[in-house]
Amino acid sequence: MKILFIGDIVGKVGRQAVNALLPNLTNRYKIDLVVANGENVASGFGITEKTALELFSAGIHVITTGNHVWDKKEAVPYLAKENRILRPINYPPGAPGFGSLIYTTPSKEKVAVMNVSGRVFLNALLDCPFRISKSEVEKLRETTKIIFIDFHAEATSEKVAFGYYMDGSVSAIIGTHTHVQTSDEKILPRGTAYITDAGMTGPQVSVIGIEKEEIIEKFLYQMPRKYDVAGGTGILSAVVIEIDEKSGRATGIQRLQLTNP
Repeated sequence: MKILFIGDIVGKVGRQAVNALLPNLTNRYKIDLVVANGENVASGFGITEKTALELFSAGIHVITTGNHVWDKKEAVPYLAKENRILRPINYPPGAPGFGSLIYTTPSKEKVAVMNVSGRVFLNALLDCPFRISKSEVEKLRETTKIIFIDFHAEATSEKVAFGYYMDGSVSAIIGTHTHVQTSDEKILPRGTAYITDAGMTGPQVSVIGIEKEEIIEKFLYQMPRKYDVAGGTGILSAVVIEIDEKSGRATGIQRLQLTNP
């Protein structure tokens, strides 16, 4: 089976790229499940019901998030009831929303999708992503061997360590958050597909999705300011993972980056 994962979708330009490019990708690669990180889909920060429904209508089956998941207040009650949108599983017990789910593909294959947040340079108060992931994966493996993880983290060292720690127990670990696609896609020794960061789906001429002049001024003058999502040409960053259904091991991972004219 094949899973398409779309890297962090940023604002309107990102949504437009998904709407324009996803149908062809799904057909070309014969995709069974589409997962996308949508924590920045609403005006560059957070997610809303309206923007989530737009992504679902475009053909995305499961939306993962990260540290910006709570940026729009209206999202909190929506996430509490919409199990197709995941927030990091290592938020404390009682936090609204879902950290994992089981998705059944049209061919009746069951796939577990899990969202986890790193702690280094992000939120040190979250539960340990390593320990909670091991525990959750043990439960998920009672239902399926095909397990996909979006590991939303800042530090590359934390991502790489997490990959090796979970290698062999899950099918794929795809990093998100930095919005910069890395070129280290690989199959780890025990059969887990891995990439440090899938990259961004959003404005091509920008600083990780934001107007470049605003970010340059921030670095120059260190003054607080409101950031605006850039416009212009969009890019779609993604990875395609091929998985053996019987073993749950990955057999291939391919990195993609396409331009939406």
